[in-house]
Amino acid sequence: MRAEHRLQGLWKPLVPALLAVLTVLVGLPVIGCGDEGKERRRSTVSAVIGLDFTPNAVHAPIYTAVRKRLDEKHGVSLRIRPPGSSPDSLKLLSSGRADVAVLDIHDLGLARERGADVVGVGALVQRPLAAIIAQPDIRRPRDLEGRRVGVSGLPSDPAVLRAVVEGDGGRYREVRQTTIGFAAVPNLIEKKIDAVPAFWNAEGVTLRQRGVRTREFRVDDFGAPPYPEVVLFTTRRTLERRRGMVQGILRALRDGTESVLADPEPAIREIVRAGGGDERLVRAQLKAVAPAFRPPLSLNRRALERWADFDERFGILRRRPDVGRAFEFDLID
Repeated sequence: MRAEHRLQGLWKPLVPALLAVLTVLVGLPVIGCGDEGKERRRSTVSAVIGLDFTPNAVHAPIYTAVRKRLDEKHGVSLRIRPPGSSPDSLKLLSSGRADVAVLDIHDLGLARERGADVVGVGALVQRPLAAIIAQPDIRRPRDLEGRRVGVSGLPSDPAVLRAVVEGDGGRYREVRQTTIGFAAVPNLIEKKIDAVPAFWNAEGVTLRQRGVRTREFRVDDFGAPPYPEVVLFTTRRTLERRRGMVQGILRALRDGTESVLADPEPAIREIVRAGGGDERLVRAQLKAVAPAFRPPLSLNRRALERWADFDERFGILRRRPDVGRAFEFDLID
């Protein structure tokens, strides 16, 4: 009994201190799996990426980066903004509704020519996607002399047509051009035209999937340099003020590209859900374009200098762009 009373006497002075410690501990938040996710999100910066067109295979690295949370790994919480009724990622960027956006490289040049201080920061694909897709009786580009070619109205269409025809030794001025808007596939199927400038990874694959026989003349097989067709861009103001955010996006998309190349099926399902396309078609389009993803996100200064020469020579741009101002080359390792 005396030993018991002695122990009680020893504990009694400690009771208030123990109660104070327990009170503090009870007040602390319990961090579980969900709270870890919240803490991770709080440590990231929010950003929006604007798409240039309805979600398709070219956008697979973007959707994969978000789905696998590769953006959070690089300090960014990325949200994808698809285009509205009329695809115009430049408007998304200039209006502040996007921080980084996707754009055709020729449109980037045209935007800068009109005075927009936008900067290319990465490349989704590393080669031109433009081609002349022709009826099967057109055996080579010079055979288009005297034939009808449907163009969309974009300034790049006549340039691609001229480059391919002249690259084969043909006379571009002998080609009969007619504006058909963006109805290349039905016009070819119905044989209303003999050829169209189109994308080999999109319309070209679609026609093959439908069993339509065509011939395909890719622009870089007829003298065009290996320029990156689809680029990521931002405003110079954003680049100067949020450079770390832009770097985080690029690193996330680089990882997303590697993931798509290693395991394409989840990316295919994601694009189908986002864009409402046919899974078989998306799979074929991704298989076609995947080799052009390498090296992921890289900007090649020499290729871009040759692109600048090409766009001026074939009249897409009035003046040769300053590649050093139009692109930033040191954002990712």
